[in-house]
Amino acid sequence: MTTQRILAVSAGLGSPSSSRMLADQLADGVRAEMALRNQPVEVEAVELRDHAVDIANNFLTGFPAPALASVIDRLAHADALIVVSPVFSGSYSGLLKSFFDVLDPTALEGMPVLMGATGGSARHALMLDHAMRPLFSYLRAVVVPTAVYASPEDWGSGEASIQPLEQRIHRAARELGGILRNSPRTFRTSQDPVPFQELLDRAAG
Repeated sequence: MTTQRILAVSAGLGSPSSSRMLADQLADGVRAEMALRNQPVEVEAVELRDHAVDIANNFLTGFPAPALASVIDRLAHADALIVVSPVFSGSYSGLLKSFFDVLDPTALEGMPVLMGATGGSARHALMLDHAMRPLFSYLRAVVVPTAVYASPEDWGSGEASIQPLEQRIHRAARELGGILRNSPRTFRTSQDPVPFQELLDRAAG
């Protein structure tokens, strides 16, 4: 059985980073989901803060430095992405946008993407649907229906009105696992690809 390769990209600027923490939890959720399906999976974490200078230089030179080129190559050969950004000024970070700006415009076409975000208030959760989802839709990625947002309450005891973070992670991981089960590489390269809604219906089944 072919091992599925997932790249977990986080755009936090701090160390440690809450965005990296959420990306790791999403990765663990996907690993657990794929284990239930007896599907081998490898998840590799990439922190964009480590490549910030190379990303900026790529805009000036038109060429990626070796370390950034390696990340781009791994993304090109991945079966799916986990992408987590902090919320800055009501949107995703400029570092995240800059990274996707240096990619080939077709790099994410048909790529399954699980989105996540972190912020200082639960009110920022709408950023995922108002900003990040349109970005990946524009890039023609296959975005899983459930996006996962984590606010400070989620790292503590939480509030009764807030759905537990773990539950949201499990639901998103289950949706991504369902899409991966339907051969994302075939979906990405087929001359007659499976319609997006049909793929999501299969994932839910």
